[in-house]
Amino acid sequence: MTNGRKRITKLLWSLGPLLGLVVVVLVFGLIEYKVAGDENRPARFFTLESAQAVLSYTSLVGVAALGMTLIIIAGGIDLSAGTAIALTATVTAWFYREGFAYTETWRADSPLLGTVTLSLVAILGGMITGCLCGFINGGLISLLRLVPFIVTLGTMTAFQGIGRTIAGDTPVRAFGKVPDAVLSLQQPYPDPEWLVVSPGVWIMLILGCLVALMLRYTVFGRHVYAIGSNEATARLCGINVVRTRIWVYTLAGLFVGVAGLYQFTVLAGEGDPASGLGLELQVIAAVVIGGGSLNGGRGSILGTISGACIMGVIQHGSVLIGVADRYQDILIGMIIIAAVTLDQFRVRLQSS
Repeated sequence: MTNGRKRITKLLWSLGPLLGLVVVVLVFGLIEYKVAGDENRPARFFTLESAQAVLSYTSLVGVAALGMTLIIIAGGIDLSAGTAIALTATVTAWFYREGFAYTETWRADSPLLGTVTLSLVAILGGMITGCLCGFINGGLISLLRLVPFIVTLGTMTAFQGIGRTIAGDTPVRAFGKVPDAVLSLQQPYPDPEWLVVSPGVWIMLILGCLVALMLRYTVFGRHVYAIGSNEATARLCGINVVRTRIWVYTLAGLFVGVAGLYQFTVLAGEGDPASGLGLELQVIAAVVIGGGSLNGGRGSILGTISGACIMGVIQHGSVLIGVADRYQDILIGMIIIAAVTLDQFRVRLQSS
């Protein structure tokens, strides 16, 4: 295969998830248009409100999937992401609910100062919790040389238990103590309207650009790809695999913390330790559908966000055309299998 054909093939593989998203949008849009005609109502899929709803739903999974992309590129996996998201949301709700004496004092003199201080402490508390979850996973995997699947399967249950301990086996409610600016983070129809989409979507896109630049232009990014491609070779090249992997999981934990804040606002100021079960599968699916290889060494931020959007379009489109949830799960499962099959086909094609 000539260099020109190799570059074209590589470009097509990299744009595959984005092209897949376009196909899914067109298919569901046309089906919904036909269903709307049969039901004698206006079609709603190709509207701004529909796009806003899809992107708002996508942003929670998408922002957590940014960190999962780093993990999968490095040849790992994280099954604890869902319960870690719920844990960070619970911690954030707990900080808001409990408040602090000095914050209450400041609030008496300056309501704005007190509210801002409490928000910073609560949000930072959730972010730090997410980082700690990632650091624990990375440390156990790297220092003890344990299998990521087993470690994160164990911490998945542990994080849920910690969340239930903090919450006292009941959701932590902080109603009335959370500023509207925070609660509106995941509001599909933003105010002011010039934002077009929810603030959470903009945050996801900004973070996605930063991670993509890091992967492409920094030494750390090259090390992440090298470890996932061939860990033994990476060690021979002088890469500190243990330190790099711990950093990968810790950074992924930071994105889990952001997703936890998203979930906290989706639940309107509530932290539920049980709300994250199954969410890790959606996060992993976004990376896999987006072209990430479970064998490691391959993945992209554009692909991951496209994969998350594909699931969002399927979920939203299915609701509009009246498809039951169980069929949505079957369809997404088939897409995941197809994505993994295509990845294996690509590997065999390159090795031949």
